[in-house]
Amino acid sequence: MAYRITGLDPAPFRHLWHTSEASLAQHGARRVRADTCPGYPDRITLSDAPEGATLLLMNHISMRTASPYRASHAIFLLEGADAPWDAVDALPPVMRHRLLSLRGFDADGMMRDADVSEGVDRTEALIDRLFADPAIHEIHAHNARQGCFAARITRA
Repeated sequence: MAYRITGLDPAPFRHLWHTSEASLAQHGARRVRADTCPGYPDRITLSDAPEGATLLLMNHISMRTASPYRASHAIFLLEGADAPWDAVDALPPVMRHRLLSLRGFDADGMMRDADVSEGVDRTEALIDRLFADPAIHEIHAHNARQGCFAARITRA
């Protein structure tokens, strides 16, 4: 089954690019510098920021549906990133080597199934297994160790 993975749209974050630390603090955000690679997964490009890159660390609501599973967590955004990942049947770089928690949600935002995976073959097999349930509307990928939102997966 074909799947599509998309990074976050940068538009809602552009006003924060290169703003002052005081302005970032008003939004509950902080500027950080990547001191290792991999280690700072950008949620727009879905790649690891290169060592020395500047990112914003901020809270993001990944599940906005009025559901018990409404969720938010910290994410990294590569400052100035403007081209979100958008691909069919291809795992982005940040999802190829991390332990992931994939959570399948129906149209009402209720979790129908979930599991963990690591590596391209296992993750793609888990996506196929979750989408075999016709009630699963979308899958949310989270980094299993830190728990932060990684990406949204939909049917292509």
